[in-house]
Amino acid sequence: MESIQDLRLAVLIDADNVPYRKVKLMFEEIAKYGSPTFKRIYADWTKPTVSGWKTVLLENAITPIQQYSYSVGKNSSDSAMIIDAMDILYSGKVDGFCIVSSDSDFTRLATRLREAGMKVIGIGEKKTLTPFITACDKFIYIEILGEDDNDSRSDEESNSVDKTSAKKTSKKKTLRKIDKSLIRLLSTSISDLGDEDGWTFLGDLGNFILKKHPDFDPRNYGYPKMLALIKDINRFEVDERETGKRNIKHVFVRVKGNH
Repeated sequence: MESIQDLRLAVLIDADNVPYRKVKLMFEEIAKYGSPTFKRIYADWTKPTVSGWKTVLLENAITPIQQYSYSVGKNSSDSAMIIDAMDILYSGKVDGFCIVSSDSDFTRLATRLREAGMKVIGIGEKKTLTPFITACDKFIYIEILGEDDNDSRSDEESNSVDKTSAKKTSKKKTLRKIDKSLIRLLSTSISDLGDEDGWTFLGDLGNFILKKHPDFDPRNYGYPKMLALIKDINRFEVDERETGKRNIKHVFVRVKGNH
């Protein structure tokens, strides 16, 4: 997914299933993959529970779509999002979709969009169920997108915090720990892609793993990039090769002792 060119994306947000404080960070993340051609958010805006979205919508130029709740306990936004997604699909004006929701009811929609040749990026909370995650080309957990603006301290408050507390505050949340299953995933993927000497291009490795696990992201383990994660595991060799006149470095990795 990191090699995708600038896509025209339709960003559809389920306001009932994502926190509004993270919206700015979401759009910063989406910008890595393309430009939002459509930005729509769905909810029953007569409910007081979605009042916090008002300022966020204005700041990010998101179009609110009203969908009344016709029955108690049902998410009224689902059907409206699905209908709009299909209308946008057939308009031919986008290359992909970003579905922002933690609701697995959008699994079939993501599958249908991919069947039509669309790239599908999902963004949701850690509680999102596996079917929706695997239906996307890439799935990003909201929790790894950084601190909320409202959670940041003022300068005066920051100066009064001792060093120990500051370290705890600045430490990024990790959703997963490095374990045997991660090492096995990396090792088998490197072996599957490796040349005769076992070397695998890091960019190809990342895309290959995403095909197996759309929610794979080094930030889930507290690392900004995949190279830092691989180096820290200390089970792999890394070779940074300079190519071309501009001395561009291409990174290759292989399993230690597997050659």
